[in-house]
Amino acid sequence: MDKPPNDRFWRRLKIFQWFWGKTWRRAFDVREQVLVTEEAMHLLLAALVGIVGGVVNVLFLYAIEGLKILTLRNPGDLVSIAEILSPWQRFLIPALGGLAAGLVLHWGLKWVNRGSTNFIEAVVAGDGRLRFGPGMVRGFSSLLSIASGASIGREGAIAALSATIASKLGQFAKWPPYRLRLLVGCGASAGIAAAYNAPIAGAVFAAQIVLGNFSMNIFAPLVTASVVATLVSRSFFGVQPWYTVPGFDFTHLSQLYWFLLLGIFAGVVGTMFLKMVEECKNLFARFKLPIYGNLMLGGLVVGAIAIGWPEVWGNGYTATNRILTHQMAVTVVLGLFFAKLIATVVAVGAGTIGGVFTPTLFLGAGGGCAFALVLHQAGYATELPTHTFALVGMGSVLAATVHSPLLAMIMMFEISLNYSMMPPLMLSCVLATLIARRLHPDSIYTSALKHRELESSMDSTTLGAAHHHKIGDVMQAPVPPVRDNALLPEIAGRFLRQTFNYLPVVDKNERLIGLVALHDLKPHLNAADELNSVIASDIMIPVPVMLVPGQLVLDALPSLLRSDQRNIPVINNLKERKMVGAVSKSEALGLLSEAIAANTRLRPMG
Repeated sequence: MDKPPNDRFWRRLKIFQWFWGKTWRRAFDVREQVLVTEEAMHLLLAALVGIVGGVVNVLFLYAIEGLKILTLRNPGDLVSIAEILSPWQRFLIPALGGLAAGLVLHWGLKWVNRGSTNFIEAVVAGDGRLRFGPGMVRGFSSLLSIASGASIGREGAIAALSATIASKLGQFAKWPPYRLRLLVGCGASAGIAAAYNAPIAGAVFAAQIVLGNFSMNIFAPLVTASVVATLVSRSFFGVQPWYTVPGFDFTHLSQLYWFLLLGIFAGVVGTMFLKMVEECKNLFARFKLPIYGNLMLGGLVVGAIAIGWPEVWGNGYTATNRILTHQMAVTVVLGLFFAKLIATVVAVGAGTIGGVFTPTLFLGAGGGCAFALVLHQAGYATELPTHTFALVGMGSVLAATVHSPLLAMIMMFEISLNYSMMPPLMLSCVLATLIARRLHPDSIYTSALKHRELESSMDSTTLGAAHHHKIGDVMQAPVPPVRDNALLPEIAGRFLRQTFNYLPVVDKNERLIGLVALHDLKPHLNAADELNSVIASDIMIPVPVMLVPGQLVLDALPSLLRSDQRNIPVINNLKERKMVGAVSKSEALGLLSEAIAANTRLRPMG
């Protein structure tokens, strides 16, 4: 006889309860043994940022193509478009594009809250927070400039947008500054890797230029973000190298002699480019025009040059390929070189949003090709093809501009996939960097920080500087400040509710101007009627010690030792003095003591 349906139901329910009880206990046992470490968490976040960087690259490229179809009625390469346009169109279109890009900046930045959009500054002098609104405005402005023929690269905007989105994701999650800075680095790494199909160069760029740190817990997420972004981009655009040139086997030391001279020449070219950019920025600043006026004026200059040299439109990719694959007279190459040099200097000096990697590569190709043609006409180095000098010149001028020979070597290998050029490329890049550093101490990136009285540690000469902690890596949230007009009862209440022995004092512009010490407050507490007549500025003292995020903890040791504050304020820079964090004196000294102990254990005996 069959059992009643209700009996079958209850029996199945008991079996399910027994199975579920046994399973969930086992699941919890497994969960207790599988712990997600911080390193694993960072790798997962880096993979997510890599997807963001790849998608940003794809969307940005399609947006450029859409704008070209809408405004120029032609898709494809900008130089090819410029060559079929009439001279007056070549002249006016960059100016109109500059005007539109400038108006976007002028009005857009008024509608959104201002904030830092420079991802290197956010790491060196900030807590890794990038403002989303200004970042999108600047990205749209860059889009308009690039689509209308500005002599600028797209990689800067792609890296900045990727870093901004990554930072915003971290801000939504309310993550601490050290993780936000890592996310910014991963975004920059992903953007460069996706833009150039160069995952190694993307990771090296973020580690050396942005974060100034090659330690494994930093480099591993950067590599992850680069690889993921590159694969996302490759799924749309394939794996073709940017530049294709025949290989050449270097088998004799005598063949390298000429590339040492090329390295010296490239160092001078890179220095000339950097100094011209600075002077051009100063020139536009003296005009005192609004930003849209500067960008329109810069567009007029680019357009005027494009009447005779349409190759100056765009980032220089097409012109570089022509130099690498076509035979040209030295006068034509020199004409292209100086035309592109002036167009790029004016575009950057006017304030156009974009990157300088690809235009710099063109300057290197033009300079290297002209160098080879002059040698060949004089009867020297005739056995060495012209394109070898052009390709090595590309990497050498890039190295001189960014002051990073390692980045330039890797970048040139990845975008050409030509390993045969590595011996002369390595020597020339190193020599060009040494020459450029001697003639111009600041790179294209550190010069922007220098104007804001900031300092990057990417070129630190301290032994093992890449493995040292920075103030930004150990800083916490800032001690909540009081206004300079805060009354004594309010200050006393703050000391009673918190454990700080000092309170920072800020003015109406949130600029740090002093400290109120707990022991200085005690003499005033016996006053009765006078309590409401004493304000913070009456009893504050000058700030004895201030730190900046990019400073090495080791360099801050003297300041830490002489301070009697438990929490030392961290400011964005010495000029603006905006508080971005605080460093616990005990934690910083503990970190240094651990490093000293580890160094002592590793030191050989005898």
